[in-house]
Amino acid sequence: MGLETLKIDDFQLHASTMRRYGLGAHRGRLNIQAGLYDDDLYDGAWCAGRNDPLQWLEVDARRLTKFTGVITQGRSSLWSSDWVTSYKVLVSNDSHTWVTLKNGSQDLIFIGNKEKEIPVLNMFPVAVVARYIRVNPRSWFNRGSICMRVEILGCPMPDSQNYYHRRNEITTTDNLDFKHHSYKEMRHLMKVVNEKCPNITRIYNIGKSHSGQKLYAIEISDNPGEHERGEPEFRYTAGSHGNEVLGRELLLLLMQFMCQEYLSGSPRIRHLVHETRIHLLPSVNPDGYDKALEVGSELSGWSLGRWSQDGVDIHHNFPDLNSILWEAETKKWIPRKMLNHHVPIPEWYQSKNSTVAAETRALVSWMEKIPFVLGGNLQGGELVVTFPYDRTRSQGVSREQTPTPDDHVFRWLAFSYASTHRLMTDARRRVCHTEDFAKEDGTINGASWHTAAGSMNDFSYLHTNCFELSMYVGCDKFPHERELAEEWENNRESLLVFMEQVHRGIKGIVWDMQGRGIANAIIQVEGIGHDIRTAADGDYWRLLNPGEYSITVRAEGYSASSKVCEVGYDIGATRCDFTVSRTNLSRIKEIMERYNKQPIRQPLRLPVRQLQARRPGPRHRRVRTS
Repeated sequence: MGLETLKIDDFQLHASTMRRYGLGAHRGRLNIQAGLYDDDLYDGAWCAGRNDPLQWLEVDARRLTKFTGVITQGRSSLWSSDWVTSYKVLVSNDSHTWVTLKNGSQDLIFIGNKEKEIPVLNMFPVAVVARYIRVNPRSWFNRGSICMRVEILGCPMPDSQNYYHRRNEITTTDNLDFKHHSYKEMRHLMKVVNEKCPNITRIYNIGKSHSGQKLYAIEISDNPGEHERGEPEFRYTAGSHGNEVLGRELLLLLMQFMCQEYLSGSPRIRHLVHETRIHLLPSVNPDGYDKALEVGSELSGWSLGRWSQDGVDIHHNFPDLNSILWEAETKKWIPRKMLNHHVPIPEWYQSKNSTVAAETRALVSWMEKIPFVLGGNLQGGELVVTFPYDRTRSQGVSREQTPTPDDHVFRWLAFSYASTHRLMTDARRRVCHTEDFAKEDGTINGASWHTAAGSMNDFSYLHTNCFELSMYVGCDKFPHERELAEEWENNRESLLVFMEQVHRGIKGIVWDMQGRGIANAIIQVEGIGHDIRTAADGDYWRLLNPGEYSITVRAEGYSASSKVCEVGYDIGATRCDFTVSRTNLSRIKEIMERYNKQPIRQPLRLPVRQLQARRPGPRHRRVRTS
């Protein structure tokens, strides 16, 4: 019915008693997560004020509903062990007269939980129609208390006059495939889109999962399979946590939408396709997704399928380059011994014995191969956009604002997604779990939320040119199929607007005097301590906010060149090309290498005093005396 997805609002939840406000009826939602401490304002369940069989948790559906079942969990807590082991279910049409579900003439007792996290489903023998439903705990863990998280299964009865139904109803006009897709179905859908739009799409894979499933991506571009000089590369990935499936389905919907809109002549989509090379990777962790899909959206819980087949959290499985960079900065090695960008991967990480998932290795290779400029990875379980750094700089600190040199750019990129999402910046919306991100405009620095070493976002920023952010696109990690259309409406505009940000800042080509592009030239922006490099064709893209910037280009064997480039407020990167000449020394080296000549060895020239010291003194003849 929507306790987990927040379709049921707090005013529809009531309870007999509560231990305190943070454990009130409004916290009795399936999969709701607690804060770090047991006395947090936002705790992880409804907990009764007393432990006796007279307690209950009530849901007001606000209309006649056909109730079919109940799913329960215990309390989310690091410190307490509380769950209900059995319960009754009662229904009512007026909230005064209650009828207990029965098994013949006996009250029906449902078996509850055996631990606090795994959801337990109980279907009713016969569906019942009512407006109100209560769950009445009858027994509970003997070393705990009455605490529950609940989801109610049911379907609203048809009633076009119902005010609450009309107020909350969201429809879409897009003719898309709104369903959860298995691996085989996902592959088939990508093929259908490719056949429908063969001139702008290409399917390829970046590698394989631990169990051997291919990691399929689809490219959307006017010249699929080819990097066009001057055209930026963009990527969306999803499903690094296999149980966070909403992002996976959003990318499959985006793929269909862009194909349809391109064929219908949408100027916006045609411009995006012609000016950008877009890559969509819907399922980074197909093995984990299969585990979550097997039990279904309501029973997968908070973590089933999160990790790869070999137990690795893929999103945080990248090398920790932050520590390497920060140590070099502390020792003042930059730029003398080490650069502030393209931080190399440590040798230990690349060894076969390191704990690196097959999926992570495939991602790293993909990120190194293609000169991505901007990327977003879609996550689930919250409504917020996070940006680097994701790791706190201070040792032992779990939360701390840790900005990158490009903090202002990242904040704009994050806000571009959050502000165009239907819910992220809505101050009236209910908190998903414990954090009210709407107060922060729906964005947050990753490290100030919770520290995490080796994230995909930090790695992308420090090892490549790509600015990467995480979009947490919904409170429910695995929403019911019928909710996908609404989630698409929530995220559609944000997905498009964020892609368009790849055209913000400056772009250009670094040429030599013969008109050839120079690869690996360093692009420096005065005042920003993070450089980028040109791609193989000599082209580059540097994301920047509006303003004037002094740009310097350096390339090995060439003289440095500088100029001022201005970034406007309109979408469309400012063209800022450079032509650089060879240094005299590099020309001499080139000539000698070309003709296989060795450097002329010059005679050793010593100071005059040393020369005089080395000269033999005047010879004296011996005079014989008789």
